[in-house]
Amino acid sequence: MTTTTNNVERSEEQLVVFDLAAEAFGGDIGSVRNIIRMQDITRVPGAPGFVEGIINLRGNVIPVIDLRKRFDIPVNELHKDNRIVVMDIGGQDMGVVVDAVTEVLRISAAAVEPPSSVITTADSVYLQGIVKMESRMVILPNLDKVLTDSEKGTVRDMAAMADAAD
Repeated sequence: MTTTTNNVERSEEQLVVFDLAAEAFGGDIGSVRNIIRMQDITRVPGAPGFVEGIINLRGNVIPVIDLRKRFDIPVNELHKDNRIVVMDIGGQDMGVVVDAVTEVLRISAAAVEPPSSVITTADSVYLQGIVKMESRMVILPNLDKVLTDSEKGTVRDMAAMADAAD
């Protein structure tokens, strides 16, 4: 988002900040559809390991993925304090299980640094950048790249089959 103040143009973003294993991650607020409390998730046989299953959100079947599993972070038992952030990922609404949603943060584009080549690998193409703040850092995953095109297709088909079964 670009704003103009007193003829000075500056670029800003708003992020929904969520926690995973005591680390702060941020997602573009424009892609967030809902933030809901943890609820029962229906497991789907044959789903990829990072897919928790599906939920029914106001009549829509929403696939739910666990970012801990996807990011190779030790997995905890899901509990009522977890949240599901429903986001547009690659043109499809998907739920993302997180430990907590902590804040909405407004940042300038200048605060975002690209990830260092030391911490990235071919498997971490989803890492978009790091927001450096005075007292902490926020990791910015590119959620559109968290899943490969093939995985997105599998998740989309899984949700469509579950929706058709209703």
